[in-house]
Amino acid sequence: MAKNEVILIIGAKGQIGTELTVALRNKYGKDAVIATDLLEPNSSLLKDGPYMMLNVMEKLAIENIVTRYKVTTIYHLAAVLSASGEKKPSHAWSINMLGLMNVLDVAKIFGLKVFWPSSIAVFGPTSPKILCPQHTVTEPTTVYGITKFAGEQLCNYYHEQYGVDVRSLRYPGLISYTAKPGGGTTDYAVDIFHQALEKGNYTCFLKEETTLPMMYMADAVRAALELMEVPADRVKIRTAYNISAMSFSPKNLAAAINKHLPDFIMHYKPDERQKIADSWPRSIEFITATSDWGWQPQYDLHEMVADMLKHISKNAAC
Repeated sequence: MAKNEVILIIGAKGQIGTELTVALRNKYGKDAVIATDLLEPNSSLLKDGPYMMLNVMEKLAIENIVTRYKVTTIYHLAAVLSASGEKKPSHAWSINMLGLMNVLDVAKIFGLKVFWPSSIAVFGPTSPKILCPQHTVTEPTTVYGITKFAGEQLCNYYHEQYGVDVRSLRYPGLISYTAKPGGGTTDYAVDIFHQALEKGNYTCFLKEETTLPMMYMADAVRAALELMEVPADRVKIRTAYNISAMSFSPKNLAAAINKHLPDFIMHYKPDERQKIADSWPRSIEFITATSDWGWQPQYDLHEMVADMLKHISKNAAC
């Protein structure tokens, strides 16, 4: 990505957007990154660079920002996540699919590069459970997963038919200390840290042995930046690349936290999200991402736990 490019982030206040906005502004300058969301900005977004409210369902509004600021790249992050999507399926479909189509249409018109995150939710009960490969059966059982599967095909279509340089990653569960849980099935792995420090205990909505692929947000942000900087001829996958960093269960995570907080107690009360988690792979292989553009994770479970506890403790003390 050239230093003089202008970046538009849609969904800047979400789990990924919160940290990706900071990383992009650090790399390319605060004035080169326009953060947008449906929500009112917080003080840091106002202070650190341009911010405006934007509804991804309003294509004309997207076009206006693109033309006004001469945008060259869009990071489209706005979405309704897995557990939230099951409560309002038609809303999830509208936001996730029509929003993506609006972005791709604008990218086609103005010749923009696009980053759009997919998810392991594209996989389903018929997908391999261990080291799920790049090319395999994808039969999702949630509305969120269905929109991500359809979105991958739509991205590939816009690339093949119109030459849109769209790039995507199939993210596993993401763990971050800067954003609150956003309605995902893996959000226990975020909330647990806050509850461990505030209350000394946590009641998990998944069974203790439910192993899922996960990634620390620092790795997730770096993966997006690396993929977007790769020359177009090295991007062989235009649906979405498998990436991952670690796999663990709630029991594994609790044990890792206990090494820092010996008195922490974990309880289990599985709810409707257990069915969603059971449909997903327990681990993901990312050989294609490594061979095409060199992806390698940096954080494992224990490094992630130590960093999460450090930052959440620091933020709580402020």
